[in-house]
Amino acid sequence: MNEPGIVIRRRGGDQVDELLDTLAAVWADAHAADQDVTAAGFTPDTVRRQILGHAGRDGFTLITAHGGDLCVGFGYGFRCTPDYWFGAHLLPSITDAARTTDSLVGICELAVRRQWHGHGVGTRIHAAILDALRPEWVSLLAMPGGSAQQFYRRLGYRYAGPYRAGSTGPVLDLLLQERG
Repeated sequence: MNEPGIVIRRRGGDQVDELLDTLAAVWADAHAADQDVTAAGFTPDTVRRQILGHAGRDGFTLITAHGGDLCVGFGYGFRCTPDYWFGAHLLPSITDAARTTDSLVGICELAVRRQWHGHGVGTRIHAAILDALRPEWVSLLAMPGGSAQQFYRRLGYRYAGPYRAGSTGPVLDLLLQERG
């Protein structure tokens, strides 16, 4: 269902500082009931640091979704190289076309407030990121077995392999989609 009252806005890295607390609040609401996220060590503060660290990346695109004055969701991504995104240890298991592309986007966050799940907000945010960046390939990380997995499968993502966030971080599922 496509929620008619939702307004989608495209933002750049220079607008992150003013939105950071709002984005962290949306993220916290979206993951409030997800014990796996908490157990993996992800918090609103880690999301803040992640967003600030990525805001200067090539093509950084932040999409926010608003229902009236309330930010109900956001997502962001940026252009990157396969070596940066997949890492040397995972490159051999990625398809040749994805491993050698010069048109890859990594989506780092896509969060929608729980009360807005099922209203098409996440799908619209995802589409707006891809419309802005127009990649041949797009990839993201997701919690294994998490509720988001069904959503990403509906969007056309396929499992590409396990990905460890840092040397001691949790193992996440690397998902990949060819845009053609």
